Amino acid sequence: MRRCSLQTALAFPRPEFLRRFLAFGIILLVALPLSAQVNEDELERSQAPITFFNYEGPHARIETLEQIRGIGYGLGQIIRGGAARVGARNRYFVIHVTGPEEGSKLDADIFGLGYDVGVDHIRNLRLIVQGYLEAAYSYSAQDAALLARYITIYNAVYRGDWDYINGRYKGPVILELDPTQTGLSIRFDEWPGQTLMLIPLGLGQPNSLSAVDTSAVSDRLVVEEMRKDEDMGIEPRQEMVDLKEREAEEAEQRAQEQRREAAEEQRQIDEERRQIEEERRQIEQTRPEPQEPPPPAQPAQPTRPQQPDQPGPRDQPPPAADSRQEEQDQRERELAEREEALDRRQEAVDEQREDARRDEELAEQKREEARQERESIAQDQQALINEEPRKESGPGIIAAIIETPDSPLGRIIRVSPDTGEEQGRSTMNMINIRTILNINGRIFAVAGENRTGAAVRLIEIDPETLDMKTQGSDDIHPQSPLWVSGADLFAITVVGGTPYLARFNYQLTRLARSSVALHPYAAVLFQEDRLLTQRQDGSALILNPQTLSEP
Repeated sequence: MRRCSLQTALAFPRPEFLRRFLAFGIILLVALPLSAQVNEDELERSQAPITFFNYEGPHARIETLEQIRGIGYGLGQIIRGGAARVGARNRYFVIHVTGPEEGSKLDADIFGLGYDVGVDHIRNLRLIVQGYLEAAYSYSAQDAALLARYITIYNAVYRGDWDYINGRYKGPVILELDPTQTGLSIRFDEWPGQTLMLIPLGLGQPNSLSAVDTSAVSDRLVVEEMRKDEDMGIEPRQEMVDLKEREAEEAEQRAQEQRREAAEEQRQIDEERRQIEEERRQIEQTRPEPQEPPPPAQPAQPTRPQQPDQPGPRDQPPPAADSRQEEQDQRERELAEREEALDRRQEAVDEQREDARRDEELAEQKREEARQERESIAQDQQALINEEPRKESGPGIIAAIIETPDSPLGRIIRVSPDTGEEQGRSTMNMINIRTILNINGRIFAVAGENRTGAAVRLIEIDPETLDMKTQGSDDIHPQSPLWVSGADLFAITVVGGTPYLARFNYQLTRLARSSVALHPYAAVLFQEDRLLTQRQDGSALILNPQTLSEP
């Protein structure tokens, strides 16, 4: 079947197609909800998956993946160094919160997004969290990326569910939270200044696969969300099973090592106690016999004056028995001190045995969770195999849809000419659909937003993938149309807040720009060798279409 061109689809749609197109409501989709305030009952009632609405359009500055990851990595290094808080409240920040035992309640790292953050895509947010986990807890890049994915879904699932959060986290964590900001909205434009993501902590120690509580971030509701994807989230779920099995092995090894060390320490403690008892028996055996009381004092007899070189009674050395008694008392005190030290060592051994017991329980828990999820994955894989293959329709035709309320911004989609069913879509959702032009099979448009990190630019769209192929480097007025004349594109650019008319080639390189400022909503008309438009005051303006200068 011959593929219909964009120009044919947009300029000369068939009446029967339009009726079908409108009937299926493809021209205007229902806007995504402004928040993801969900709870367990709502999730069980709804089969609609949590889908993150990201900014897909031109950017004023392109950062590398390593630069984006570095944002989180830098924060993680400082937390690992012992800080409890890092970052600025208007930017990215982390609060590391731990507290005394409260039953099964959790400690947490609170990852905040301030008003001035520029992150606008879930992919980049996950990369930032990945970097944080790598630096703070020594996770590998692969494990950190997996956990970051689960953490974002977890925070979207429980966004606004304050009852859950209150019941799951310790008091010191709750004190750092704001119910209106806790969790993660599914809309990128609600992230700045309105996001306090929770990273539930397990052991919370570097170099441990259990630093983050994988059981919390992969609970039933999170897995159910992942199962709503077309592929039922099979791959990340399998990776989580693998992580939990490695957690179990690590915990088991840790428990064995703790029990071995505790047993060796207990042997030494018992041996030292036997030595203390032996020394006590020796002291008792050498203890001097009690002395007879001295005889009654006799009446004082006159004595002659004592010569200076003759020792008196006070100068006589103490009896040998008294010296031995003092020595034995000192030995008794030393033995008591050694016993106290042994008691402290015994407490440490008992605590080590308790840690070993907890690690064995953790290992068993992770093995059981992995077993159950592996069975669930196997069932889902079989369901996908048994699923009837979708019937392929003929080559699609291209149309545009609006996804942003009160705005012409949307995306390009490909639909079946027979059924109106969507066959594919552009990842870009910030295309001004009123500006789309098809010129000999090449698709041009204005796309983007004026905000931190983003930009409004001319773009070329790949007709096969429907994604951005090239973006220009000039800032375009958000309401500018896109005009074509010959081999040139014309649009209203913005320089220092002032609008001017500019001419571009098909490579989106600016060839000329007017020196006269234009009205931001000016029209552009081409008549022979003249270009007619309007000055800022609305008066008519005639320009040379090549140089954009006044004749």
